[in-house]
Amino acid sequence: MTSVDDPATAAEQCTPAFRRDPYPVYGLLRETAPVCPIRPRHGIETYLITRYEDARAALSDPRLSKDMYGAMDSYRRIFGDSSVALDDHMLNSDPPKHTRLRKLVSSGFTPRRVEALRPRIQGVVNTLLDEAPTREPVDLLAVFAFPLPIIVICELLGVPEADRAKVQGWSTTVAQTGFSKESKLAQQRAEESLYAYFSEVIGDKRERPGEDLLSALIEARDENGTLTEHEMISTAFLLMFAGHKTTAYLIGNAVHQLLTHPDQLRAVREDPELIGPAVEELLRYDGSVETATFRYATEDLDIAGTRIPRGALVQIALNSANRDPLKFDAPDRFDVTRPGNAQSAHLGFGHGIHYCLGASLARLETQLALTALFERFPKIAPADPAREASWLEVPFPAFRGLTELPVILDPGP
Repeated sequence: MTSVDDPATAAEQCTPAFRRDPYPVYGLLRETAPVCPIRPRHGIETYLITRYEDARAALSDPRLSKDMYGAMDSYRRIFGDSSVALDDHMLNSDPPKHTRLRKLVSSGFTPRRVEALRPRIQGVVNTLLDEAPTREPVDLLAVFAFPLPIIVICELLGVPEADRAKVQGWSTTVAQTGFSKESKLAQQRAEESLYAYFSEVIGDKRERPGEDLLSALIEARDENGTLTEHEMISTAFLLMFAGHKTTAYLIGNAVHQLLTHPDQLRAVREDPELIGPAVEELLRYDGSVETATFRYATEDLDIAGTRIPRGALVQIALNSANRDPLKFDAPDRFDVTRPGNAQSAHLGFGHGIHYCLGASLARLETQLALTALFERFPKIAPADPAREASWLEVPFPAFRGLTELPVILDPGP
C-alpha cells in the first residue's frame, strides 16, 4: 500500500491494494486521525473510528443510534426505498424496541441450544468434505465455507432444502454494495423476492408449525402480540443474512491465514486444544466484519477530540481496533498462543447491546470446520502458491472476505 498524506483520502482508498491489505492505512489513521471524516460515495457526512478504546465506547454509546428509521433520509439515500421492508429488525433499532426484538430471538441462540447443534453441524461438515474433489484444484469457499453456514441457518430457521439455493442467491445480491443504477435495481428485485418468500414461508408455518425458529417466532407473535408481521419477515432476513455470510467469510479468512502461516497451523495440529483460541485470534487478526453497521449521531458529540455533528453517520472499523497497539501487544503478528485475556478482548463480534447474537454459533461452526478440514487433509495446500489472494472490493468495507479460495485438498505424496 502506498503512503497517503491525507487521512481522509486514505480511508477512501478501497482499491484492490487496500482490500488486499487495509491494515497499513488503518495504522496511519489510528496515529494521525483516529476519528476521521471520510467521503463515501453515498455522499452523506460520515466519520470513521479506528482506535480500540474509541471503538469500544462508540459501540455502546446511546448517542449513536442504530435506528435507521430515525435517519430515514440518509438511510434511503444509501440503501434505497426497497431496503426498508427488510430492515425493520433488531440490528437497526434502539431500546426499547431492540430489547423486545432481541429477547424474542435470543432463545434460539443460547449456548445450550447452540451446543445441541454440534452433532448436526459436524454431520454437515463431514458430508461437504466427503463430496469435495481432493486431487484437483477446488474453490473451498464454493464447496465448503459457504454451504456450511447456509445449511445450518436454513435448518435452524426451517427453510426447506429445495429453496436454499435461491435464498442464498437473493441474499448475495442484497449484500452487493454498488451504487450504479443496475446494481440498485438488482438489489431491489432481490429484496422484493426475499420479502415475498419469507412472507409465504411464515404463512405456511402458521398453518403447519415445526420445531424451528420461525415457528417459534410465529408463536411468540400470535400469543403475545409482540412481533408484527413486518418485524417477523425482517428478522427472518436478518438471521439468514447475518447467519451465513459472516461465518462463511470467517472460515475462508481462517483457512487462508493458517495456510499462509504454517507455523501457526502446525501449532494447532500439534495441540487440538488450541482450536478455540485460534478462532479468537483469527477474529482479532483478520475478522470477516471489517466495520460495524452504520450508526448516526442523535446530537453533537466529541470523540477523541473530534466534533461529530448531529445527523452524521459513524462507522466503526472493528478490524482496525483489533490491530491497535495500545490494546494488543504486537497486534500485526498472528499468534494462536496469544494470552486468552488478549484474545477475548477483540471486537470481532462487536460490543454492547448489539453484540452478535449468533457469536456462539459462528464460533462452533468455524471450530468444527477447521478441525475437520485440517485433520482430514493434512497436506492441504494453495492451488497456486504464487497467486495473490482475491479480496472483496466494495465502495467502503463492511465484510472482509475472499472472493475465492483455490486449494488442493490432497496433493498426494
